[in-house]
Parts: sequence; structure tokens; C-alpha cells
Amino acid sequence: MLGGIIYTIIIGAVIGILARFFKPGADPMGWILTILLGIAGAYIGSLLYVGGGLIGLIVSVICAIVLLFLYEMIRSKTAKP
Repeated sequence: MLGGIIYTIIIGAVIGILARFFKPGADPMGWILTILLGIAGAYIGSLLYVGGGLIGLIVSVICAIVLLFLYEMIRSKTAKP
């Protein structure tokens, strides 16, 4: 069970970092939010594409990029000066 949690955190971190790398612009978020973004992207990606492998990774990163855009939209609406 502990191995599954650690695996999920590592995969989430990799997908989150890839999403932030491929998305243009500055993303002021910490490691915890990056990992959560990656985990959510991987989860949604696994719902969209069940096969796994390289295509599953690509779908997960794309889902994480979409979530990153949504996060920025929500953050920009709530952070009005």
C-alpha cells in the first residue's frame, strides 16, 4: 500500500512537471500543487485512455495542462487587486 502511494506521488510529480514545462508562461505554484496537478491529470487521463504506456502518459500530460489552464483562470478571477 505504501509503495502505491509513493508511486502515485512520483508519477504525479513527473506529469505535473511535464505539464508545467510544456505550458507557456509563468506558473507560480509550489511542489505540492504541481504533484496534485499531475495526480489529477493522470487520473483524468486514465479515465480517457485506459491503455497506458506512452500514449497514456501523453494523454495524462495533456489533461494536466488543461487543468493548469483552469487553475490559472480560477486564480486570476479570485486574485483581483
